[in-house]
Amino acid sequence: MNGDFAAQGGEVLTFTVDDVIYGIEIKYVNEIIGVEQITVVPKVPGYIKGVINIRGKIVPIISVRRRFGKEEIPFDERTCIIVLDFDENQVGIIVDRVREVITAKASEVCATPTQSGVNSNRYIKNIIEDKSGIKLLLNCESLIFENNVM
Repeated sequence: MNGDFAAQGGEVLTFTVDDVIYGIEIKYVNEIIGVEQITVVPKVPGYIKGVINIRGKIVPIISVRRRFGKEEIPFDERTCIIVLDFDENQVGIIVDRVREVITAKASEVCATPTQSGVNSNRYIKNIIEDKSGIKLLLNCESLIFENNVM
């Protein structure tokens, strides 16, 4: 899977957490919604904020800030939930700001550094560098499925 995007590029939804620009392959994105009432679920990891009901479907919600070990900040009018689809499952991720959809060319996609400690963040799949700067492409499978979120 890693090689496919790097070899071909593709559409990416970009968003920010702190001042870092991240991206998610558009194939995972179902919709973007505002933050609504999240029902807290006891005895789950701290990065799982709880669940919400989207059109009759219960969807777990992950705080990307918490998942990355960052401090939580209060939600504002630009805080969003990006609802991701994985086959029959959905999960929402809370991000600070949604930016735009970009088309990353294969020539702009780089592998993550392999030196020990440099890519200790297993949630980053590739690095995209275009004329507007560097974006970190998330490995959705690791972000969502590691430690059994779903």
